[in-house]
Amino acid sequence: MSSSTFTRIVLRERPKADFLPDTFESQTVSKDVLKAGPGEVVVQVTYLSLDPAMRGWVRDTRSYLPPVQIGEVMRAGGLGIVVEAGEGSTVAKGDVVSGTLGWTEFVVLKDKQLQKITPPPGTMALDFLNTLGMPGMTAYFGLHDVGEIKAGETLLVSGAAGAVGSLVCQLGKRAGARVVALAGSDDKCAWLTNELGVDVALNYKHSTFQEDLKKAVGYLDVFFDNVGGEILDMALRRLNKNARIVMCGAISAYNSPTPRGLQNYMNLISQRAKIQGFVVFDYASQYPKAIADLAVGLADGTLKRKFHIIEGLENAPKALPLLFSGGNTGKLVVHVSSEKYAGQPRL
Repeated sequence: MSSSTFTRIVLRERPKADFLPDTFESQTVSKDVLKAGPGEVVVQVTYLSLDPAMRGWVRDTRSYLPPVQIGEVMRAGGLGIVVEAGEGSTVAKGDVVSGTLGWTEFVVLKDKQLQKITPPPGTMALDFLNTLGMPGMTAYFGLHDVGEIKAGETLLVSGAAGAVGSLVCQLGKRAGARVVALAGSDDKCAWLTNELGVDVALNYKHSTFQEDLKKAVGYLDVFFDNVGGEILDMALRRLNKNARIVMCGAISAYNSPTPRGLQNYMNLISQRAKIQGFVVFDYASQYPKAIADLAVGLADGTLKRKFHIIEGLENAPKALPLLFSGGNTGKLVVHVSSEKYAGQPRL
């Protein structure tokens, strides 16, 4: 290894609202701790995923995963390359792997905590942090299993220029739905219309947005919601009979100590509609089916993806707030390392 130390970033304090410069702390650690025991491997991290769910992971409350503890490496999914494999490991030196690697340049993990990455034809390993990873699985099962989208229906998507939302838009079109996409800039709306092929893209920051939404949607059958708050309340006024609201996220409220309540929820009764939350990990046994389906779309070009790449682990804390300010288009990732001493990773 070229240096005797490596860097990791830990949670210093729990944010009350927005992430702040002192929310995280960088630490320098001796590489002497990087020893692979039986069934373990040392992984050099190459890319890390930044996701809205990370705001919930630092909140000290009951959830689907335990909270990140103070002083603990910040949790994050990522890609890496095995640089040392312990006795009996099922992965070998040079293998590209994915898993919950965290904000660190190197990590020691049990091999059962990792998945060896073999990109299908026409894809790349980085797709496993996007279309073939958690964002893709979230879009796929949220739209098809929870939303039960059907041809001819009207699909409304908030946060449509993000990693999950942009794929939901494309899967909706592939299913034969009419797709109305919501985003926070004219450039994002142009990308959604011209590149991804949505029927209508609306900038929710425009002064005429409420009227634009009413005209563009009419009444919706499925609302795939990544935002929550006021936009969810507006959508509740535009429900068709038996409409389904897929509650994927509520990014508008993640940094608020007192999230805004809903006003129009009684329309769920009159329209026999439903609003349902879900956690993508519940579909883990079905991931292979979804990966195979989505990989075909990536290979033939019918599904498109966009990456917003941040250079350097040290910039992860500064990049994370982009998810909550609308500063990213597509999948936000951090490029940590490209060292080749263990073999060239397929990235």
